[in-house]
Amino acid sequence: MTTPSPTTGDNEDRTMQPPMTIAVAGATGRVGRHVVEVLEARGHDVVPISRSHGVDVITADGLAAALAGVECVIDAATGPSPEREAATAFFTTSARNLHEAGEQAGVQRMVVTSIIGTDRFTAGYGAAKVAHEQAMVSGPIPVRVLRAAQFHEFVAELVEWGTQGEVSYVPAMRTQLVAARTVAEALADLATDPGPTETPFSEIAGPRAESLVEMATLLASRRGLPLKIEGLSNLVADLYGELDDSGALLPGPDAVLAGPTFEQWLDSAS
Repeated sequence: MTTPSPTTGDNEDRTMQPPMTIAVAGATGRVGRHVVEVLEARGHDVVPISRSHGVDVITADGLAAALAGVECVIDAATGPSPEREAATAFFTTSARNLHEAGEQAGVQRMVVTSIIGTDRFTAGYGAAKVAHEQAMVSGPIPVRVLRAAQFHEFVAELVEWGTQGEVSYVPAMRTQLVAARTVAEALADLATDPGPTETPFSEIAGPRAESLVEMATLLASRRGLPLKIEGLSNLVADLYGELDDSGALLPGPDAVLAGPTFEQWLDSAS
């Protein structure tokens, strides 16, 4: 596995890149807000796409105007529902609208976030991301797909969702948690890299494989949550379907691995 930073060059190289006009779909979301900050810090012109900015990727309201003059689109939008059918409808509709409006506006390429192992998902939100990838790569604009491991921020959500009284039930799975900010930096690199897109898929993950149950337990301890954490394997199937092995959510040998670790991230957030 590749272990350096997920960036394509050092800070000096990035600041020397000519500024681009880049649209970010999902600009107010978990990853999108970081993408906006990273791109602006590197001197690029950013067009935020979200309903709060008057642009809707589902109805296409305001989309044509937002993409005028845009060279690249980063799609970091997330569906409003974790259910497979609703999420699939969201992703395929947004992909179609982004391609149609983007082609008319002269957008040169797009970059989209996905999930490591998505090609093996059979149910839930994971399967919806498979449909999202297919809809994006089959469109007229060249697309790069960055498959990421579960985010550090995902752990707190799972603990909250799974809390029943004094116990929180979380998926019993191994993953290689990665910071949303780290993923945002990698997305910015792909957006500004004019390289070929013949192999559109790449992966990014944290520096080491970890037990989600152990990380949830660590989070509860650090935040003083009076909870007992228990892992349930059936919750993994609810999220992703019946995966073929216990390592299905871990990155492949060509993935970029980048910190911080989950524990380091907790330290910095405290």
